[in-house]
Amino acid sequence: MEDSKIVELYWQRSEAAISETAKKYDKYCNHIAYNILYNAEDAEECVNDTYMRAWNAIPPHKPNRLSTFLGKITRNLALNKYKGYNTQKRGAGQMELVLSELEECLSTNGKVEDLVEEMVLVDAINGFLAGLPKESRMVFVRRYWYMNSIKEISAQFGMKPNKVTTMLFRMRNDLKLHLESEEIRL
Repeated sequence: MEDSKIVELYWQRSEAAISETAKKYDKYCNHIAYNILYNAEDAEECVNDTYMRAWNAIPPHKPNRLSTFLGKITRNLALNKYKGYNTQKRGAGQMELVLSELEECLSTNGKVEDLVEEMVLVDAINGFLAGLPKESRMVFVRRYWYMNSIKEISAQFGMKPNKVTTMLFRMRNDLKLHLESEEIRL
């Protein structure tokens, strides 16, 4: 079913909206949640909560891209759940590694919100991403949005793992320079 028809079901308050959403986006949302949590049960719980949040948000909100809307909800729910984890006991996902990789170019103290307002930073990162070649942009987003492992990215793009690692290292350095050129002090 097309996204516009699914959104219309939400607007009509039809319970079929949730089942149609699950049919089309269950794997996508599970992938996002699992890459953050590395726990199938918790990922499934986040996905179910995503459908409930979508039900409560549509209407009044009418998303332009349902996949992005659901992905963002899932990601935020999974990140919140991750924050509740005791990292030593349950945090086996990519989260700590991904955040440590970005820490050097985003912040010296690990608190981006202390350096700039969130929207200024988002605009600067989006500007940086827009200037990247498509493949580089996709690798960056796969790593830092979807939190895919280097191995997963390598397989998806047919690259050797150290090529992906090198690309990401260079892009982080370029991002740091871009942020500095936008007068976002680190």
